[in-house]
Amino acid sequence: MDWDAHVQRELQRYRDGEARLGDAADSVARQRQLTRMGNAAYGAGLALLMQGRGAAAAWFARAAERYRESFSDAPPGSWGRPIAMMKSRLIAGDREAAEREARFTLEQGAAEAESPIGRYAACLALLVLGRDTEARPLADALRTEDGFPHDVGDALATIAAADRVGYVDAVESVLDSFETREEHLENVPIADTVVVLQALATHRDLAAELSSPLLP
Repeated sequence: MDWDAHVQRELQRYRDGEARLGDAADSVARQRQLTRMGNAAYGAGLALLMQGRGAAAAWFARAAERYRESFSDAPPGSWGRPIAMMKSRLIAGDREAAEREARFTLEQGAAEAESPIGRYAACLALLVLGRDTEARPLADALRTEDGFPHDVGDALATIAAADRVGYVDAVESVLDSFETREEHLENVPIADTVVVLQALATHRDLAAELSSPLLP
């Protein structure tokens, strides 16, 4: 895999977005541009991570910052941005920053969201904060929610329940789903959700032994 090409593509996309940000005529255009920049920074972080380069952490931090900036003017229910903020911090290994993003997510009312993606944001936030008992009912509901990946719900629920055997089965299923798909976020072939789940599991001594070309 030519990871350098992925890095350079994402860095160019970020710089292009930065150059155009000042031309954004209104808050809607600005928040969209900030989100594109967040996506590019996240993609750069993923590619750098796969290369084992320390610069990945800085790009994950930029991604989280751009997503946070975009959220205030985003349409209601834009829970993908807080999720991306937390994922960026977790993958970078910055637990303190991840907890800040988690508290922010809950302050925005994610736990009361009607959408599965909103409840996913809340569940992830609660797990980041170690509030596993509160996360369990949200995770259990996601396991059977239409339109939500059930194996991700299984992984979240087994993390919250400290169920090591169940977690290993669930995260292996999530990894398999990444290995069999044709498209990946930002066209960077990495199982980023698995990396996030493993970060949460490691904190609870539940992590699975996994090996894949889609993992760092």
